[in-house]
Order: sequence, then structure tokens, then C-alpha cells
Amino acid sequence: MANKPKILLVYTGGTIGMIKDYQTGALKAFDFNQILEKIPELKHLNCDIATISFEEPIDSSNMNTGYYVKIAEIIKNNYSIYDGFVVLTGSDTMSYTSSAISFMFENLQKPVIFTGSQLPIGDLRTDAKENLITSIEIACARENNQPIIREVGLYFEYKLYRANRTTKINAEQFEAFASMNYPPLAESGVHLHFNQHLLFRNDSEESQLIFRKNLIDDIVILKLFPGITPKVVDTILNINGLRGVILETYGSGNALNEEWFIKSLEEVIKKGVQVVNVTQCAGGSVILGLYETSTDLKRIGIINGRDITTETAVAKMMYLLGENLSQEDFKYYFEKPLRGEISLQS
Repeated sequence: MANKPKILLVYTGGTIGMIKDYQTGALKAFDFNQILEKIPELKHLNCDIATISFEEPIDSSNMNTGYYVKIAEIIKNNYSIYDGFVVLTGSDTMSYTSSAISFMFENLQKPVIFTGSQLPIGDLRTDAKENLITSIEIACARENNQPIIREVGLYFEYKLYRANRTTKINAEQFEAFASMNYPPLAESGVHLHFNQHLLFRNDSEESQLIFRKNLIDDIVILKLFPGITPKVVDTILNINGLRGVILETYGSGNALNEEWFIKSLEEVIKKGVQVVNVTQCAGGSVILGLYETSTDLKRIGIINGRDITTETAVAKMMYLLGENLSQEDFKYYFEKPLRGEISLQS
């Protein structure tokens, strides 16, 4: 590429965007329009950087589908102008947000890299600078005049993950994220090494970017625990307007097989509510029918989430509900890998 890559930095809020006022000790929002002044190291990168910031930075705890659409629209509106995108959000909900963005774009051919930090960018021991600099470097990376990354990634503490495979596992360590069921796409050490065989490549002959923003958020996560009562389950399953349930089961997809529980699930499925089985375990997969305690779930038609994360199950459900699919088609597409979020069935 003769010209320098053009990278758009999108700042929504979060710890990474804070600097310390050393006179008062208070943290205050950082103006990303002055990013080259505050982080002169960025001038050594072989790219042109532009920034767009939310007018009012939001804490990641306040992230919702409206903000997902806002982030995605910024990328869509600038897709033809820039060669890559780096999105800065708070880390607490980053796996949810980045997973949702991965489904909102079909035929993505450019890198969209999410990052953030555990300490503010103005802190002496911050992880923000390394995360930001390397994320931009990843967004710039090209081979044979094509971007190396053509999917939504999440970079944190020397590792680039497929965003829709991640979970935040630590609130205090710099290594805040893990991808238990899929290896890192790239690792940053003395050199930036890409694991080419793990990268997502769109098999479709269609190359035009498709943007889908109709997300349905009338869903709930039902986490099982020993001693859960019929009253609790029925209260959750009978929420007015409920469209989908992420059922967090034990181990490889096991749940209590008491008659009242199976009947409650069967009734809600008959009403057209989509129910997906995901494991509470950090790693591993749902295998319906492996144990007797999951055979009834398989019989009544619960969707097999296999090795999808809870965060990504939420995002994928919101996306597929917005497509107005039949119950059969919803099950088919949920169990099918669309953006590399779920492993192929062996």
C-alpha cells in the first residue's frame, strides 16, 4: 500500500480515557483529540490516526444496545474512509459489546479492534499505552496489500483474541481477559506474531458490508444453582414480553431433571421463547445427551450453545431475534458458527 493506513480511534468511555490531575489526585476525562500530544509514541507508528469520541463518555456498566448501534454506525459511516478501527470501551462489558458488534457486521473485511485498560492512561503504571499502541499496530497490519485481521478482535495484555470468544476473568490483573475455547489470534512480544491459521475468513462470495442494527433485548440469563425453586424459575420464565432465555447449566449442559423444571421450560418453548443451553464453566462445551440430566433438555428442543460464552450467547440471541426467524431457523443459525463464535460440531 503506497499510502499510510488510516486508522479511526473511537472512544466511548472507560478507564483508558482518564488522566490524573496530580494537584488534586482526581481522575478526569481525557480529550482524545489531543492524543498525539499526550502519547507521542503514536507518531512512530506508520499510520494516520483520526479520533471520534462520544460527546459524553459512558461508564461500561451503562452500556446497552443503543450504544452498540451508535458504535456500529460510526464504523459503518467511516468504513470506506479508514483502513482499520480501534474502539476504546470500559473493560467490564467489553466482551458483550465487542461480541454484539461482530454480529452487526456481515462480510467485514477490515479490522475492528476493541481495547481498554485496567489503569487510567495518565497513571504511572498504566497498561493503557501498550494496549492502545499495539491495537493500532494490529489494525495497521497488512499482508499482500490486504489487512491481516478482517474481524472484530479484542486486544489486552499482549494478546489479541477473537472478541466473541472472550470473557473478563480478573478485575485486578492486567491480564483481564481469557479465551478458554479458542487460542489467541496474535501475540505481542519482541515481535507481533499472527496465528494465521486461526484467523476468520468469510467464505461468502458476497463482499459488500452488510450492517444489521435491529437488536432485540427482551432476554434473560437464568443461572442454575442447587436449590433453585419453582417460584424463582417460573417468575423469570413468565416475564412479560420475554423473547429469549440463556440457560446457564452445569458442566457439559446438565440441569436438574425434576418434572416441574422440564415442564416449565417446555411450556415457555411452546410459547415461542428461544432457550439456549450454555455451560457455567469457564471452558468446555455443552454436549446435550451426554448425561441423563441433559437428555430431557435435548428432547424438548433446547438450543445447544456448545462452547459459546454467555456474553456472546446474549449478543447472538439479540441479533438473531432481530431477524424474525422461525423457531426452526433460529435454532439452525444459533447452532451454526456465523462469526467464528462457536466451534464446528465434531
